[in-house]
Amino acid sequence: MSALKKELGLWQGMGLLATSLLGTGIFVVPATAASLAGGASLWAWVLLIVLVLPIAFTFARLGRRYPHAGGAPHLIGLAFGNGAERFSAFLFLAVLPVGLPAALTIAAGFWHALFDMGEWTLWAIQLLTLLGVFLLGLRGARSSGNLQLLIALAILGLTLLIWFKGDLGWRDAAQPLPTEAQWPAMGTALAVMFWCFVGLEAFAHMGEEFKRPERDYPLALLGGVLLAGLIYWIHSLVVLKYGLYGDEATNATAIPALLSLLFGPTAKWLVAILGYLSCFASINIYLQGFARLIWSMAREGKLPVSLSRLSARGAPLAALCWVLVICLVSITLILWLKLPLDELIRYANGNFVLVYLLCMAAGWRLLGGMGKGLAGLSVLLCLAVLVALASQVLYAVLLSAGYGLFSLWRRMRRRRRLHDEGSLSAIKSRQSATR
Repeated sequence: MSALKKELGLWQGMGLLATSLLGTGIFVVPATAASLAGGASLWAWVLLIVLVLPIAFTFARLGRRYPHAGGAPHLIGLAFGNGAERFSAFLFLAVLPVGLPAALTIAAGFWHALFDMGEWTLWAIQLLTLLGVFLLGLRGARSSGNLQLLIALAILGLTLLIWFKGDLGWRDAAQPLPTEAQWPAMGTALAVMFWCFVGLEAFAHMGEEFKRPERDYPLALLGGVLLAGLIYWIHSLVVLKYGLYGDEATNATAIPALLSLLFGPTAKWLVAILGYLSCFASINIYLQGFARLIWSMAREGKLPVSLSRLSARGAPLAALCWVLVICLVSITLILWLKLPLDELIRYANGNFVLVYLLCMAAGWRLLGGMGKGLAGLSVLLCLAVLVALASQVLYAVLLSAGYGLFSLWRRMRRRRRLHDEGSLSAIKSRQSATR
């Protein structure tokens, strides 16, 4: 049986996860959180990291015990059966036509800030981005890990430069404890900030490719979460100190404005390059994760076996090509139809939380001892976030209803076919007996 190449180490894994969590959020979310909760947003980041850690620990324990390219759907299948695995895989893959094109558009937008570009030029940049993901995918997980580790180090280096150049000190971080009146605003900010830590489910697909998954996978996951959390907290601190937050336009340009203030007008090149690379890293791990999920299901006979073909370097080539073709069709249709990407991506967020919820419930069934307790706590956290999303869960609800109706139709059709085959067999038996 074909198998993915085990070539990821601790540092490559940490780089993969940290860059996937940072993504585009590092340039927008700190200022957005500050505009919602003011100085209390620093406490909100600390609280968020504390709340996310149970989910991260649960993923770490599950990944250490069941390292598999199928990721979260495979874990859900182990706990609740093949039907639950197929449903969660469907929810995960249903993000592909809307979520990834939005990320590609944001990535191309960093170059649009430097040069005057038309829509089809931006489409060409998105196409080149997909080509870059394809070339990295051909070389295997280690190449992606090395590149994303470099991107993570570059973002960390930029963060340290901001800390020292911005004359920040621990006195600036000494915010008073939030008052009772600030808690509602902190809750609103937390709902936005939670999306900075969406990416754990994509990283789960890489577990099978670690050299020592029982040791390095959980350490990489927890280290990546803490590194990303620290970077977000520092950026929030500097945004608060310089007052670079307010309306939506101010929040979107907070980090570029800060860099221009600290390093001069040429800093816009630094923003464009790092912003694009950060987006590319997030896009890469998601697309590679999608490819590994499809490859895993094909290997187990749940999808056409042709999708389980590997490249010479042990990468899921056929599945990755299929994923990239869907992305290409999606970005073309979205450009042609001028669909509202911001609304689509917000509705797609409900899918991620639902997959998280199912995976944490799977952890509650599969793990014992402290792991079971952490998974149970994580289930409650995911339920709270799901309720907080309100109407944004509509996309996931409609997909779930559609999937349920399709499954019901398939079962009824199978029963009818079996009934017809049984009736035909009985007729033939009577005819043979008559003869």
